[in-house]
Amino acid sequence: MHPGMSLPVVLAQAEPVPFDRPLEVFAAEVEALLTEHPGTRLVMYPELHLCRAEQPADAAEPLDGPRTRQLAQIAGDLGVWLAPGSLCERGPAGELFNTAVAFSPGGELVASYRKVFPWRPYEPYDPGDRFVVFDLPEGRVGFAICYDAWFPEITRHLAWMGAELVLNPVQTTTRDRAQELVLARANAIVNQVFVASLNVAGPFGMGCSLVVGPEGQVLAETPGAEPAVLALELDLTEVARVREHGTAGLNRMWDQFTESDAPIELPLYQGRIEPGRWRPGGGDPR
Repeated sequence: MHPGMSLPVVLAQAEPVPFDRPLEVFAAEVEALLTEHPGTRLVMYPELHLCRAEQPADAAEPLDGPRTRQLAQIAGDLGVWLAPGSLCERGPAGELFNTAVAFSPGGELVASYRKVFPWRPYEPYDPGDRFVVFDLPEGRVGFAICYDAWFPEITRHLAWMGAELVLNPVQTTTRDRAQELVLARANAIVNQVFVASLNVAGPFGMGCSLVVGPEGQVLAETPGAEPAVLALELDLTEVARVREHGTAGLNRMWDQFTESDAPIELPLYQGRIEPGRWRPGGGDPR
């Protein structure tokens, strides 16, 4: 990673599209975004953007299937980091996962994250079992899909694993989007990370997408549910600055503990906070 490099990102607040629509159409849409916003490094779409179907299982494919290979080729052909929204993944034992994916400008699948907290009882997906981060030259990125944002454990672990930017693809069609906007800012504040919460557009979804900085400041937002694009540059080194000097120049939560402090028991998790392991960069929690 190269400190000081800005990350130009484009977030497309769009309606989900039918699973059987040719991916060539999607490729043309991404290319049009890149033409409109030259220099873009990362393009992001909402949760399940390419997976509209009568039943989620109708859109399910394994991650080594032809659809994933086509998406990888699109990223490679356009030379961009591509987060095309989550996919309906058919697992090796027949499971159904809601899986966020990221592809590199080299045309490779570099990350896949299965939603740990499907919105029960409404979603049919099986839960994932691990947290996922991946590296861009500009910094480290993690995934949290939609309802994951309601569980502070997700963003906390991503930040602990070194994520500076959390991509939160969303498909919220219900009246609780207002609360999710609060959660996006709260998760950014308490973990001192960037959060990009990208919802689907109306009339299918509620829209109201936003990008939040590591002190909780709203950097960009859409005014409502209409299809829209957010284009901005993120300096992920801002995370290190905020952690060094504190949120509002005061609060340095990741430096709360010293190694001489006694561990704090966490009965809910049958575990504990170990002061020596508290700071970001602690590794893979599996």
